[in-house]
Amino acid sequence: MANITAAEVNKLRQQTGAGMMDCKNALVESNGDIEVAIDILRKKGQKVANKRADRETSEGRVIAKISAEGNFVAVVMLNCETDFVAKNEEFGALANAIIDLAIANKPKTLEELKGLTLNGRSVAENIMDLVGKTGEKMELGDYQFIAAPSVFMYNHMTGKLASIIGYNKPNAPEQACREVVMQIAAMNPVALDKDDVDPQTIAREIEVGKEQARQEGKPEEMLEKIAQGKLNKFFKENTLLNQDFVRDSKKTIRQHLEETDKDLKITDFKRVSIS
Repeated sequence: MANITAAEVNKLRQQTGAGMMDCKNALVESNGDIEVAIDILRKKGQKVANKRADRETSEGRVIAKISAEGNFVAVVMLNCETDFVAKNEEFGALANAIIDLAIANKPKTLEELKGLTLNGRSVAENIMDLVGKTGEKMELGDYQFIAAPSVFMYNHMTGKLASIIGYNKPNAPEQACREVVMQIAAMNPVALDKDDVDPQTIAREIEVGKEQARQEGKPEEMLEKIAQGKLNKFFKENTLLNQDFVRDSKKTIRQHLEETDKDLKITDFKRVSIS
């Protein structure tokens, strides 16, 4: 068996952030080979992740960022189990490194982002390394992006919520557009306009509206009409263009944009949140 020195243990600990005994045991198992020991610790991280697969990753960080060109915006959600780890400096650094990588490479999917190279290895492997250090289950929970002539973002001060938006024109008015992306964060619309709402959602709202009216004792022949009225209220409250503008409830977001620039249109929006 190799004679493992305290200096070697400390060196491995500095490289990996793992505990002293974990580092010593890995070095003993690898017969003093630091590279093999690192792999052993990584494998331990994999085991930790598998062992804790039933744990909920209900904490973490959400970060949005815009490209230097101002025509691409992305948001990532890196999840962990506890708020303590979410506030950890190394966890935050990894989340920031991942969003920077997304901005630089513009991946099309979450899986593509996980496979990008960060510090010489994949994003997924970097996350697994941190699992080994913290003992908590972690995962890259979400990735969204928008490419448009103008894009804006809003990062909530909690670090658990971000919204992004795209517009059809370059150099879109900054103040007016930022107010809309903040509205998305605050009001959580389900779609841009009523025609964009998922048909299953519409069907569900109609059925709920009918049942509510039925429970209120309304006649059967009136249920459809009443449900349609409730559906229109749903559209008003839950589709972005039809929502009341938070900063001026006398007008809708649609009217706010028309007053700003009649040709200004929203191309897409996303909202990512850790509940």
